[in-house]
Amino acid sequence: MRIGLFGQFGSGNSGNDGSLEAMLAFLRRTVPDAQLLCICPRPDVVRRQFGLESVAISGDQPESWLLRQADAVLRQMPRRIGDFFAAFRVARKLDLIIIPGTGILDDFCESPFGWPYVIFRWCLAAWLGGAKLAFVSIGAGPIRHPLSRFFMKSAARMATYRSYRDRLSYLFMKSIGIDVARDRVYCDLAFGLPVPAERSAHDSRPLTVGVGVMAYSGWEKEGRDGQAIYETYLRKMSDFVAWLLAQGMEVRLLTGGSVDRQAVEDLMEIVNGAGHRIVAEEMSSLHEVMQQVVQTDLVLATRYHNVICALSTGRPTISLGYAEKNDELLMRTGLADFCHHVETFDTEVLKKQFLSMMERREELEREVRRGVEIFRAQLAEQENLLRAKLLGLHRKG
Repeated sequence: MRIGLFGQFGSGNSGNDGSLEAMLAFLRRTVPDAQLLCICPRPDVVRRQFGLESVAISGDQPESWLLRQADAVLRQMPRRIGDFFAAFRVARKLDLIIIPGTGILDDFCESPFGWPYVIFRWCLAAWLGGAKLAFVSIGAGPIRHPLSRFFMKSAARMATYRSYRDRLSYLFMKSIGIDVARDRVYCDLAFGLPVPAERSAHDSRPLTVGVGVMAYSGWEKEGRDGQAIYETYLRKMSDFVAWLLAQGMEVRLLTGGSVDRQAVEDLMEIVNGAGHRIVAEEMSSLHEVMQQVVQTDLVLATRYHNVICALSTGRPTISLGYAEKNDELLMRTGLADFCHHVETFDTEVLKKQFLSMMERREELEREVRRGVEIFRAQLAEQENLLRAKLLGLHRKG
């Protein structure tokens, strides 16, 4: 069997790569003889990191002056046509293309002819080439631009299997006219990743807080002052970190992508004198994020997959989300009172909530672990479904 894995992998987003890793683990233990191919923006990175044959999502830019001029005059149509036929040549050699997890169906910081069109192009190539197409535990919405919505709706309609990582995604797809009667809701694939061993119970260090920072500058690229949004966010995060340090706690900064390193550096510069009590290590995968998280007691995070890492390890978590997906995660793990929006959160409210969380820590840990157990049972159920519907194997158990 020839299986393609499509997504924004190898680009420095640890959450996306974690979804790929989880699906790879399932396929390698379920169909070990299958030929696997990753279709992604950085095939060189994926080959090196996962030992997986990979091809680029888009072809190289035209080399000749004439082709470059044609692209400029015809609004890049020659290149787009060339990219489609390149995708078709790959897709027609595959039996199945899986889109594993990630927030694939939203237009966060994307123009219609960016990622939305790329998804449409590859799904159309799969459909015309005779390959089955599966969206597995994906995130969906919001999609704010009408043309982006057309591309993504059309892509979703070509799939033979769709499941979502939360009910919000399911309801969003239903609201834009997708027939979701046979679609399923499970959870994010990253909940299937192995969790590192806990630190020693006899550790006498002070309370340690994981603080996930993000280079956040707003949802859309145009029409807003992204720098002002980022500076406001960073100022409030720095204020909260300084307060934690003043309470005698230690802080570990968490990231979710290579772009977040700048936010870490900027925050460290603001807190300055207390920097020696902040741990800010490099992390390029969800495993490395979780290795940081297991050395903390409580977590405050912005990125979706930072929140998942915290919950996976049983940590009570406060979320500063830029979309409702964070809120649903916390609602399903007993933390509904601890959801905030990244652009409107109040640091004084955070401080009060954090103190409350400290007092209720053991109770909240039990709630989190109970919710995560349900998530993992859902993933096991989905794996049986994938074996039967996509891989032609009998259900287990």
